[in-house]
Amino acid sequence: MLTNKEQSLIKKEETFCSNTYHPLPVVLERGKGPYVWDVNNKKYFDFLSAYSAVNQGHCNNEILDVFINQAKKLTLTSRAFYNNELGSSLEYITSVFGYEKMLPMNSGAEAVETAIKICRKWGYEIKNVEKNKAKIIVCNGNFHGRTTTVVSFSSHGGSKDNFGPLTKGFETIIYNDISELKRALEKDKNVVGFLVEPIQGEGGVVVPDDGYLKQCKNLCDKHNVLLIADEIQTGVCRTGKLLASYHENIKPDIVILGKALAGGFYPVSGVLTSKEIMSVMKVGQHGSTFGGNPLACVVAKEAIRYSIEHNLSQKAENLGKIFRKYINNIKDEISIIRSVRGKGLLNAIVLNCDESSNIPWDICLKMRDYGLLAKPTQGNKIRFAPPLIIEENQLLEALKIIEDSLREFNQ
Repeated sequence: MLTNKEQSLIKKEETFCSNTYHPLPVVLERGKGPYVWDVNNKKYFDFLSAYSAVNQGHCNNEILDVFINQAKKLTLTSRAFYNNELGSSLEYITSVFGYEKMLPMNSGAEAVETAIKICRKWGYEIKNVEKNKAKIIVCNGNFHGRTTTVVSFSSHGGSKDNFGPLTKGFETIIYNDISELKRALEKDKNVVGFLVEPIQGEGGVVVPDDGYLKQCKNLCDKHNVLLIADEIQTGVCRTGKLLASYHENIKPDIVILGKALAGGFYPVSGVLTSKEIMSVMKVGQHGSTFGGNPLACVVAKEAIRYSIEHNLSQKAENLGKIFRKYINNIKDEISIIRSVRGKGLLNAIVLNCDESSNIPWDICLKMRDYGLLAKPTQGNKIRFAPPLIIEENQLLEALKIIEDSLREFNQ
């Protein structure tokens, strides 16, 4: 039951904010580590992590110190001038991920748009595709943002309704079906890129078969097509590797980063690629007033440094195995559980109910009541993605909440 204070704050938000989200009814006021507190000072485990943007934990002290120090000195210059942080930050980030160039932006969707522009321009100027014929292959079940171009190839219901005319130049194939990609590449010489999520987060945490991404990279190389990995949700240690692509020992031609790149302190995103590919972008052809500002630079550099030095990849790998083993161990006793899937600490429980059922939402409300926050995704799935700094004893405590909640819906 919501308090009067919560009801008042929710009403105010719904009155003055565009109603483009369907939030769980809880009003949060502060956070620390793997926890958040509501306006009534009730504590919750955060098992969404702002869609994997706070991998380093809420209000991480080490990132916070860097943020405050820089905020007192200089926050924004625009790219009209050089600043003293951009070069050194990008030098560090590109070296960590093994690329030569990075184009800094703000939101993940901006970075996706940036990657599309780079890929198309590369297609015309390096691959010599006929003008205005470049095509990029995407997958069904994808989620890359909500800009006009991106929704043009989205397969999520309602995402493109009455937003036309939509952007052309994309072909959708079945995810995790290498024969589909092979067919698409062989039939059309104008394909310049393959945009893919190593794991489809918004799609319901869909993990492709082992070897799928490696086969994709081999096919793209064979046909002179750029493999573009959208690692906005999977990157920065979430899946048990610094990049999810590393699980198959591949190096995408272009990597898109966002979310955890700034540890939840600031909107920072970027596109990583080679010097040759990035060279097609010329002065005045792309940019952002806020992209690459000194505050964003120091925060991103510190967020990556913290993630590596605190070995968050290995932590996510170990704790993810504990999560999936725990759910699998109780699955036979709780009929509402169909399966559990994921990598590292990006996981989903698939429920034994229709995709149109209210049960996933009701389970999330029950978990909220017991002190854990998560959200349904794609009908009958609930995603679980806590901050990577969570300790094993905390994870086990959270798993008990999940178990108790699920048992109340045993069929």
